[in-house]
Amino acid sequence: MGLKEAELASKSGLPPVDKWHPERKHSIDMRIARDGSWHYQGSEISRAKLVKLFASILIREEDGSYHLVTPVEQAQITVEDVPFVIVAMQKAGEGTQQTLAFTTSIGDVVVAGLDHALRFELDPQTDEPAPYVHIRGDGGRALEARINRAVYYDLVDLGTTYSVDGEDWFGVWSGNVFFKMQRAAELGVE
Repeated sequence: MGLKEAELASKSGLPPVDKWHPERKHSIDMRIARDGSWHYQGSEISRAKLVKLFASILIREEDGSYHLVTPVEQAQITVEDVPFVIVAMQKAGEGTQQTLAFTTSIGDVVVAGLDHALRFELDPQTDEPAPYVHIRGDGGRALEARINRAVYYDLVDLGTTYSVDGEDWFGVWSGNVFFKMQRAAELGVE
């Protein structure tokens, strides 16, 4: 199975949460920790199938809040950073034709490109790079995954410099898109 096929397979079966607008709305004591673990009333949810089910009905509102939604109710939950964590990366091709597929801790696969952008920022608490990839949803409702440290280092190993609007950037290619990580001059890279 190719990278695109793996991505499509992981998306199949997602419920039509964007079409559900229940009247009953409330909050529940559920939290997604920064490490991607799910907790209910203070206890970690250890059943992977249950976590995957909850993840399939997770939405993000324009105000940045996260909710589990069904046709009859919507429950707000707490998310410490973003709801998903990238735990693996697979590469196909080379150079500008390179394609990178990312796997979340719940088994979803996305291929970085126009539909699944990579973004890089500095963590305000640690001042270390905080890399993210778009999983699903649009605009202010987008769900993202944080790329774990091991995968981030693999990503950096694939990095190259490329000139964007006359300025050299260090970044990676995937899906015919160059994703800027940091200005090359800041890294001393040519």
